[in-house]
Amino acid sequence: MKHLKKTAAVLVSISLLAGCAGIKETKSPEKESAKPAESVSEKELKGVSSEYREYALGQIEEFVKATENFTNAVKSGNLKKAQELYGPARMYYERAEPIAEAFGDLDPKIDAREGDVPEKEWTGYHRIEKGLWMDKTTKGSEVYADQLMKDVTLLRAKVEAVEVTPELLITGAVDLLNEVSTSKVTGEEDRYSHTDLYDFAANVQGAEKIYQLLKPVLEKKDAAVSENIAKHFQAVYSLLNQHKTGNGYKLYTELKEDEVKQLSQAIDALAEPLSQIGIVTEES
Repeated sequence: MKHLKKTAAVLVSISLLAGCAGIKETKSPEKESAKPAESVSEKELKGVSSEYREYALGQIEEFVKATENFTNAVKSGNLKKAQELYGPARMYYERAEPIAEAFGDLDPKIDAREGDVPEKEWTGYHRIEKGLWMDKTTKGSEVYADQLMKDVTLLRAKVEAVEVTPELLITGAVDLLNEVSTSKVTGEEDRYSHTDLYDFAANVQGAEKIYQLLKPVLEKKDAAVSENIAKHFQAVYSLLNQHKTGNGYKLYTELKEDEVKQLSQAIDALAEPLSQIGIVTEES
Protein backbone atom coordinates (compact mmCIF):
# COMPACT_ATOMS: atom_id res chain seq x y z
CA MET A 1 0.00 0.00 0.00
CA LYS A 2 1.43 3.22 -1.17
CA HIS A 3 0.53 5.45 1.75
CA LEU A 4 2.40 3.09 4.07
CA LYS A 5 5.45 2.52 1.89
CA LYS A 6 6.25 5.92 0.41
CA THR A 7 7.06 7.80 3.54
CA ALA A 8 9.65 10.03 1.94
CA ALA A 9 7.31 11.72 -0.52
CA VAL A 10 4.53 11.97 2.02
CA LEU A 11 6.72 13.56 4.66
CA VAL A 12 7.97 16.13 2.18
CA SER A 13 4.43 16.91 1.10
CA ILE A 14 3.12 17.17 4.66
CA SER A 15 5.85 19.64 5.51
CA LEU A 16 4.77 21.69 2.50
CA LEU A 17 1.17 21.63 3.66
CA ALA A 18 2.25 22.90 7.04
CA GLY A 19 3.88 25.82 5.28
CA CYS A 20 0.68 26.51 3.42
CA ALA A 21 -1.16 26.54 6.74
CA GLY A 22 0.97 29.42 7.92
CA ILE A 23 3.70 27.60 9.81
CA LYS A 24 6.88 29.41 8.88
CA GLU A 25 10.42 29.12 10.00
CA THR A 26 11.59 32.09 12.06
CA LYS A 27 14.65 33.66 10.53
CA SER A 28 16.92 36.32 11.85
CA PRO A 29 17.07 39.67 10.05
CA GLU A 30 20.70 38.96 9.22
CA LYS A 31 19.82 35.74 7.41
CA GLU A 32 16.98 37.39 5.53
CA SER A 33 19.22 40.19 4.27
CA ALA A 34 21.93 37.74 3.32
CA LYS A 35 19.64 35.65 1.11
CA PRO A 36 21.39 35.12 -2.25
CA ALA A 37 19.86 36.28 -5.50
CA GLU A 38 17.73 33.69 -7.28
CA SER A 39 19.64 31.95 -10.06
CA VAL A 40 18.27 31.26 -13.53
CA SER A 41 18.02 27.54 -12.74
CA GLU A 42 15.93 28.25 -9.64
CA LYS A 43 13.53 30.29 -11.74
CA GLU A 44 13.33 27.45 -14.25
CA LEU A 45 12.60 24.94 -11.51
CA LYS A 46 9.85 27.15 -10.11
CA GLY A 47 8.28 27.19 -13.55
CA VAL A 48 8.48 23.40 -13.70
CA SER A 49 6.82 23.12 -10.29
CA SER A 50 3.98 25.36 -11.43
CA GLU A 51 3.46 23.32 -14.58
CA TYR A 52 3.38 20.07 -12.65
CA ARG A 53 0.87 21.47 -10.19
CA GLU A 54 -1.46 22.27 -13.08
CA TYR A 55 -0.95 18.78 -14.50
CA ALA A 56 -1.71 17.11 -11.15
CA LEU A 57 -4.78 19.26 -10.57
CA GLY A 58 -6.02 18.29 -14.02
CA GLN A 59 -5.56 14.60 -13.24
CA ILE A 60 -7.41 14.90 -9.95
CA GLU A 61 -10.26 16.76 -11.64
CA GLU A 62 -10.58 13.94 -14.17
CA PHE A 63 -10.36 11.46 -11.31
CA VAL A 64 -13.40 13.09 -9.69
CA LYS A 65 -15.40 12.77 -12.93
CA ALA A 66 -14.32 9.17 -13.52
CA THR A 67 -15.08 8.23 -9.93
CA GLU A 68 -18.55 9.74 -10.22
CA ASN A 69 -19.25 7.59 -13.28
CA PHE A 70 -17.86 4.54 -11.51
CA THR A 71 -19.82 5.02 -8.29
CA ASN A 72 -23.02 5.75 -10.23
CA ALA A 73 -22.62 2.41 -12.00
CA VAL A 74 -22.15 0.68 -8.65
CA LYS A 75 -25.19 2.33 -7.09
CA SER A 76 -27.37 1.62 -10.11
CA GLY A 77 -26.48 -2.08 -9.94
CA ASN A 78 -24.67 -2.16 -13.31
CA LEU A 79 -21.97 -4.72 -12.51
CA LYS A 80 -20.50 -4.92 -16.03
CA LYS A 81 -20.19 -1.15 -16.41
CA ALA A 82 -18.67 -0.77 -12.94
CA GLN A 83 -16.06 -3.41 -13.76
CA GLU A 84 -15.24 -1.69 -17.07
CA LEU A 85 -14.81 1.72 -15.42
CA TYR A 86 -12.74 0.57 -12.47
CA GLY A 87 -9.27 0.31 -14.07
CA PRO A 88 -9.41 3.42 -16.28
CA ALA A 89 -10.77 5.58 -13.43
CA ARG A 90 -7.90 4.69 -11.12
CA MET A 91 -5.28 5.76 -13.66
CA TYR A 92 -5.88 9.45 -12.93
CA TYR A 93 -5.13 8.90 -9.26
CA GLU A 94 -2.04 6.80 -10.00
CA ARG A 95 -0.56 9.47 -12.28
CA ALA A 96 -0.93 12.18 -9.65
CA GLU A 97 0.14 10.22 -6.58
CA PRO A 98 2.99 12.55 -5.56
CA ILE A 99 0.24 15.09 -4.87
CA ALA A 100 -2.61 12.79 -3.85
CA GLU A 101 -0.60 10.95 -1.24
CA ALA A 102 0.25 14.17 0.57
CA PHE A 103 -3.02 13.63 2.41
CA GLY A 104 -2.34 10.77 4.77
CA ASP A 105 -5.93 10.73 5.97
CA LEU A 106 -7.56 10.50 2.55
CA ASP A 107 -5.15 8.19 0.72
CA PRO A 108 -6.02 5.12 2.83
CA LYS A 109 -9.74 5.91 2.56
CA ILE A 110 -9.49 6.00 -1.21
CA ASP A 111 -6.77 3.46 -1.98
CA ALA A 112 -6.21 1.04 0.93
CA ARG A 113 -5.98 -2.64 0.12
CA GLU A 114 -7.42 -5.35 2.32
CA GLY A 115 -5.19 -5.72 5.37
CA ASP A 116 -3.68 -2.24 5.10
CA VAL A 117 -6.17 -0.84 7.59
CA PRO A 118 -8.52 -2.42 10.17
CA GLU A 119 -11.46 -4.17 8.53
CA LYS A 120 -14.03 -1.75 9.95
CA GLU A 121 -12.07 1.19 8.46
CA TRP A 122 -11.58 -0.35 5.03
CA THR A 123 -13.32 1.68 2.32
CA GLY A 124 -12.48 2.99 -1.14
CA TYR A 125 -11.72 1.54 -4.54
CA HIS A 126 -10.29 -1.79 -3.41
CA ARG A 127 -13.17 -2.47 -1.03
CA ILE A 128 -15.59 -2.05 -3.92
CA GLU A 129 -13.25 -4.03 -6.20
CA LYS A 130 -13.57 -7.08 -3.95
CA GLY A 131 -17.36 -6.99 -4.16
CA LEU A 132 -17.40 -6.55 -7.92
CA TRP A 133 -15.05 -9.42 -8.71
CA MET A 134 -15.10 -11.80 -5.74
CA ASP A 135 -18.81 -11.56 -4.92
CA LYS A 136 -19.69 -10.58 -8.49
CA THR A 137 -22.31 -8.09 -7.38
CA THR A 138 -22.73 -4.41 -6.65
CA LYS A 139 -25.00 -5.15 -3.71
CA GLY A 140 -23.46 -4.10 -0.43
CA SER A 141 -21.05 -1.70 -2.12
CA GLU A 142 -23.46 1.23 -2.40
CA VAL A 143 -22.43 2.67 0.97
CA TYR A 144 -18.75 2.44 0.00
CA ALA A 145 -19.50 4.13 -3.32
CA ASP A 146 -21.10 7.08 -1.51
CA GLN A 147 -18.14 7.38 0.87
CA LEU A 148 -15.63 7.09 -1.97
CA MET A 149 -17.29 9.94 -3.83
CA LYS A 150 -17.20 12.13 -0.72
CA ASP A 151 -13.51 11.37 -0.13
CA VAL A 152 -12.49 11.98 -3.75
CA THR A 153 -14.38 15.29 -3.81
CA LEU A 154 -12.65 16.33 -0.58
CA LEU A 155 -9.29 15.37 -2.09
CA ARG A 156 -9.93 17.69 -5.03
CA ALA A 157 -10.67 20.54 -2.64
CA LYS A 158 -7.58 19.89 -0.55
CA VAL A 159 -5.06 19.68 -3.38
CA GLU A 160 -5.48 23.41 -3.91
CA ALA A 161 -3.39 23.87 -0.75
CA VAL A 162 -0.40 21.84 -1.93
CA GLU A 163 2.74 23.72 -2.82
CA VAL A 164 4.86 21.83 -5.33
CA THR A 165 8.65 22.02 -5.04
CA PRO A 166 11.39 20.51 -7.22
CA GLU A 167 12.26 18.20 -4.31
CA LEU A 168 8.72 16.88 -4.26
CA LEU A 169 8.85 16.24 -7.99
CA ILE A 170 12.16 14.40 -7.81
CA THR A 171 11.05 12.24 -4.89
CA GLY A 172 7.70 11.65 -6.57
CA ALA A 173 9.18 10.46 -9.87
CA VAL A 174 11.35 7.86 -8.17
CA ASP A 175 8.60 6.76 -5.80
CA LEU A 176 6.16 6.21 -8.64
CA LEU A 177 8.53 3.62 -10.06
CA ASN A 178 9.01 2.12 -6.61
CA GLU A 179 5.23 1.72 -6.56
CA VAL A 180 5.42 -0.34 -9.71
CA SER A 181 8.22 -2.59 -8.50
CA THR A 182 6.74 -3.20 -5.04
CA SER A 183 3.07 -3.76 -5.79
CA LYS A 184 2.08 -3.44 -9.45
CA VAL A 185 4.58 -5.85 -10.95
CA THR A 186 3.73 -8.42 -8.27
CA GLY A 187 -0.02 -8.31 -8.90
CA GLU A 188 -0.73 -7.24 -5.31
CA GLU A 189 -2.44 -3.93 -6.05
CA ASP A 190 -5.56 -5.07 -7.87
CA ARG A 191 -5.67 -8.59 -6.50
CA TYR A 192 -9.36 -9.20 -7.32
CA SER A 193 -9.80 -7.50 -10.70
CA HIS A 194 -6.23 -8.13 -11.94
CA THR A 195 -6.25 -4.72 -13.65
CA ASP A 196 -2.74 -4.01 -12.36
CA LEU A 197 -1.40 -2.99 -15.77
CA TYR A 198 -3.65 0.08 -15.75
CA ASP A 199 -2.01 1.22 -12.50
CA PHE A 200 1.40 0.15 -13.78
CA ALA A 201 1.07 2.25 -16.93
CA ALA A 202 -0.32 5.25 -15.05
CA ASN A 203 2.55 5.28 -12.55
CA VAL A 204 5.05 5.21 -15.42
CA GLN A 205 3.17 8.00 -17.20
CA GLY A 206 3.19 10.10 -14.04
CA ALA A 207 6.94 9.60 -13.62
CA GLU A 208 7.56 10.42 -17.27
CA LYS A 209 5.59 13.66 -16.97
CA ILE A 210 7.90 14.78 -14.18
CA TYR A 211 10.93 13.80 -16.25
CA GLN A 212 9.65 15.69 -19.29
CA LEU A 213 9.12 18.85 -17.23
CA LEU A 214 12.58 18.60 -15.69
CA LYS A 215 14.25 17.56 -18.96
CA PRO A 216 15.41 21.03 -20.13
CA VAL A 217 17.16 21.66 -16.81
CA LEU A 218 18.47 18.10 -16.62
CA GLU A 219 19.99 18.31 -20.09
CA LYS A 220 21.98 21.36 -19.01
CA LYS A 221 23.28 19.43 -16.01
CA ASP A 222 23.95 16.08 -17.66
CA ALA A 223 22.66 15.36 -21.16
CA ALA A 224 23.83 11.73 -20.99
CA VAL A 225 21.67 11.01 -17.93
CA SER A 226 18.66 12.60 -19.62
CA GLU A 227 19.20 10.57 -22.77
CA ASN A 228 19.54 7.36 -20.75
CA ILE A 229 16.30 8.03 -18.89
CA ALA A 230 14.43 8.68 -22.14
CA LYS A 231 15.77 5.43 -23.63
CA HIS A 232 14.55 3.37 -20.68
CA PHE A 233 11.12 5.01 -20.67
CA GLN A 234 10.81 4.01 -24.31
CA ALA A 235 11.77 0.42 -23.44
CA VAL A 236 9.09 0.22 -20.72
CA TYR A 237 6.41 1.58 -23.04
CA SER A 238 7.45 -0.85 -25.74
CA LEU A 239 6.75 -3.74 -23.37
CA LEU A 240 3.48 -2.25 -22.07
CA ASN A 241 2.21 -1.77 -25.63
CA GLN A 242 2.56 -5.51 -26.19
CA HIS A 243 -0.09 -6.06 -23.52
CA LYS A 244 -2.66 -3.57 -24.75
CA THR A 245 -6.10 -4.76 -25.72
CA GLY A 246 -8.45 -2.22 -27.26
CA ASN A 247 -8.29 0.95 -25.17
CA GLY A 248 -7.04 -0.91 -22.13
CA TYR A 249 -4.68 -3.65 -20.99
CA LYS A 250 -4.73 -7.39 -20.50
CA LEU A 251 -5.56 -8.87 -17.15
CA TYR A 252 -2.41 -9.34 -15.12
CA THR A 253 -3.17 -13.05 -14.79
CA GLU A 254 -2.89 -13.38 -18.56
CA LEU A 255 0.80 -12.47 -18.52
CA LYS A 256 3.35 -15.24 -18.75
CA GLU A 257 6.10 -15.52 -16.16
CA ASP A 258 8.79 -14.32 -18.55
CA GLU A 259 6.64 -11.31 -19.53
CA VAL A 260 6.31 -10.28 -15.90
CA LYS A 261 10.06 -10.69 -15.53
CA GLN A 262 10.71 -8.47 -18.57
CA LEU A 263 8.49 -5.73 -17.14
CA SER A 264 10.19 -5.95 -13.77
CA GLN A 265 13.67 -5.73 -15.30
CA ALA A 266 12.66 -2.79 -17.50
CA ILE A 267 11.36 -0.86 -14.47
CA ASP A 268 14.55 -1.57 -12.52
CA ALA A 269 16.63 -0.44 -15.49
CA LEU A 270 14.65 2.81 -15.67
CA ALA A 271 14.75 3.44 -11.93
CA GLU A 272 18.56 3.51 -11.84
CA PRO A 273 19.13 6.55 -14.11
CA LEU A 274 15.91 8.21 -12.93
CA SER A 275 17.27 8.16 -9.39
CA GLN A 276 19.98 10.54 -10.62
CA ILE A 277 17.41 13.18 -11.56
CA GLY A 278 18.14 14.98 -8.31
CA ILE A 279 21.20 16.56 -9.93
CA VAL A 280 18.89 19.25 -11.30
CA THR A 281 18.81 20.88 -7.86
CA GLU A 282 22.55 20.66 -7.30
CA GLU A 283 24.59 23.83 -7.59
CA SER A 284 26.78 24.12 -10.65
